[in-house]
Amino acid sequence: MTRIAVVGCGAMGSIYAGLLASAGNEVIAVDRSAEHIDAIARHGLRVTGASGDRTVRIEAHTEVPDVGPAGVDLVVLAVKAGHVAEAAASSRRLLGPDTVVLTIQNGLGSAEVAAAAVGAGRLMVGVAAGFGASRPEPGHVHHNDMKAIRMGAHADVSVEQVEAVACLWRDAGFDAEVTDDIAAMQWEKLICNVAYSAVCALTGATLGEVLDHPELSRVSCAAATEAWSVARALGVAIDVADPVEHVRAFGARMPAAKPSVLLDIEAGRPTEIDVINGAIGSEAARVGLEAPVNDTLTALVRAISSRQH
Repeated sequence: MTRIAVVGCGAMGSIYAGLLASAGNEVIAVDRSAEHIDAIARHGLRVTGASGDRTVRIEAHTEVPDVGPAGVDLVVLAVKAGHVAEAAASSRRLLGPDTVVLTIQNGLGSAEVAAAAVGAGRLMVGVAAGFGASRPEPGHVHHNDMKAIRMGAHADVSVEQVEAVACLWRDAGFDAEVTDDIAAMQWEKLICNVAYSAVCALTGATLGEVLDHPELSRVSCAAATEAWSVARALGVAIDVADPVEHVRAFGARMPAAKPSVLLDIEAGRPTEIDVINGAIGSEAARVGLEAPVNDTLTALVRAISSRQH
């Protein structure tokens, strides 16, 4: 039995925790939402949607517990990008000599933050594509699709270690693959994120509604094409021949889904827009380019978010 701690059990993290536990692993869930953790402790964690309908019993805490000097086998950092530094630092209590850490966030930059806290030599980076996750109520998460988890080594983690972790995810029902180019992996997901995150946050539309709306679809595709052009200028080896086709196929798989930035706006929480659409302008500047579409979308989402806080 593999011992796994999932730090950050929001919508996505709870899906990871629930399915990994269903596969027979010992899972520890950590989340700052006392209401969510209390519901899990009382009734178990319910996961519904593309993977079926199940309720699993898992150990749940609002703070990282003391697990002893051996640590856990795997830590999954599933918090939002803005909370990675705090979560990674607190996760040091979970580390033993052989513990590996998998950090999964939207956007760019989180891996470097996590590595500074837990050590680059034990860190893996992952992306999750095509889930459309939400938390309808405490103790219950739902996902619209179950497309892919991609992961690779950040620094000195061996291919064998990454493959062993990917195998855990595959055994839990995920489409998990190992990549040796984490930059391409992150940019291929980022192109999809920038297509929908800001547009949906600004309009309240789902992915499918953006796809079907002539004006919104045009803005969405322009944001994706701009990000694709920046990635190519940076020399990132993305496997995307046509960015419009890439993001339309992504959205078509889960038309009812709302991006996390929209869910954050609806809940009055800070968003990750700066590491998604906002990252395109800063990365473009590195190669002497500009990103007016993504810069404009970022500014508009920031304005809406600032009025809530």
